[in-house]
Amino acid sequence: MGKFLGLSKDAGHSKRAKVGVLLLNLGTPDAPTPKAVRRYLAEFLSDPRVVEIPRLIWKIILHGIVLRTRPKRSAALYQKVWTDEGSPLLAISMQQSEKLAAKLASDGHGVVVDLAMRYGNPSVASTLQKMHQAGVDELVVLPLYPQYAAPTTGSAFDALAKELCQWRYVPSLHFINTYHDHPDFIAALVNSIRRDFEQYGKPQKLVLSYHGMPERNLHLGDPYYCFCAKTTRLVAEQLGLSSDDYVMTFQSRFGKAKWLQPYTDATIQALPAAGVKDVAIVCPAFSADCLETLEEIVGENGHIFASAGGESFRYIAALNADDEHIDMMANLVKPYL
Repeated sequence: MGKFLGLSKDAGHSKRAKVGVLLLNLGTPDAPTPKAVRRYLAEFLSDPRVVEIPRLIWKIILHGIVLRTRPKRSAALYQKVWTDEGSPLLAISMQQSEKLAAKLASDGHGVVVDLAMRYGNPSVASTLQKMHQAGVDELVVLPLYPQYAAPTTGSAFDALAKELCQWRYVPSLHFINTYHDHPDFIAALVNSIRRDFEQYGKPQKLVLSYHGMPERNLHLGDPYYCFCAKTTRLVAEQLGLSSDDYVMTFQSRFGKAKWLQPYTDATIQALPAAGVKDVAIVCPAFSADCLETLEEIVGENGHIFASAGGESFRYIAALNADDEHIDMMANLVKPYL
């Protein structure tokens, strides 16, 4: 057909024969400065999946209060965890992407692997366009949120759809929406916790802290709380923990609405008075360490525990670019390759 239309055979149609794997995470400011944080928060908090308040009311609050006060405070927190490679979340996510590409290649899968952030850079739109230019016509998307939630995984799908609906040729799409109970994910979590116990001893209490969500989301049908509970149960069962050995909590709440409980900070503060002076904390909702783990958990909650009379507080790192974590990602996407 190209011959009769005056088109060369390389016009683009014959090149579309590659499979792409897109890793997707939340995002991060470009720099630990008030200006960069303000830009990031404006995008993040403008997402109707994230803040479900009538748009006009929220717009007044966001631009009149939040973006005038929060960027400076948040920038100071980001400065505490920023590294020579930049944002911990972005640096670790890039390592994950590179190692997954190497793993799939070693297993004989010639696929394009790339990384995007829902908010900030590299953006979903720019990464998809780059993959399109590389010839990808079958796309496997793995949002790195183990437990599905509308404000995270659902929003990731929104960003994909917003970009793809503009394409003339839409690729075949496989969207992995949750892996909260996948055997490989549970095994990787359990092994990381078990290694910590072997090195430092079993704590009096293991705290499994998940990112918070408004309680209203649960009543509207969001399965996030139930998925967190299942992850927790499976981890506890494989570690042989009794109900007194661990507790599931929720961190990072924002605003005055009621969020999923129990709250991590309130739980941490109350434990020493209940005789629990030795805790280990793990964050199974985070696939990579970031501000919420490195500053909020290690810094803020560690201080809360010590101030309340706690004696031993340790954080078990996220799975990050650990080989077992990368193997899990590979096994999640392989059925679609």
